[in-house]
Amino acid sequence: MKTFLEFAKLKLNVDNRLVMVYCVLYFLWGLGMNWFGAEVEIARFTFWWQVITCYILYMVPISLLLRGLPFHMQYAYGLVAMGFLEFCGYWFQTSCAYTNNILDQLFGIRNFSLGMALFFGLYFPLGNWAANRIYQLVFHKKTSSDL
Repeated sequence: MKTFLEFAKLKLNVDNRLVMVYCVLYFLWGLGMNWFGAEVEIARFTFWWQVITCYILYMVPISLLLRGLPFHMQYAYGLVAMGFLEFCGYWFQTSCAYTNNILDQLFGIRNFSLGMALFFGLYFPLGNWAANRIYQLVFHKKTSSDL
């Protein structure tokens, strides 16, 4: 456990501007996905502010921990993280899946949460790539994951 805490402290010790890029990016991404899920009646959060708890307070730190790892490792660890999030969201009913939505029709109702976790696991490698690119463009700096 001590080794993980040392690793986490090192990975989370980044420029505050980079953290802000992640927060803005993930907040907008979360609002967009929540809106899209509701519009096409796939799934949505019970409350809009869950975008903050899920995308910023949960996903941003995980993204920072996974920065610099190869794509497949970010996806694999992200899949585990999103599996727990999806499971808890539907168990505690803080996420609402629409009955007979398009994913249920394509993959079956028993595969809905798994499909969501498989999709959202991509957020971590894609989010890290996007956040690093935005940070470089705005602040003209290279991040430690780019070195």
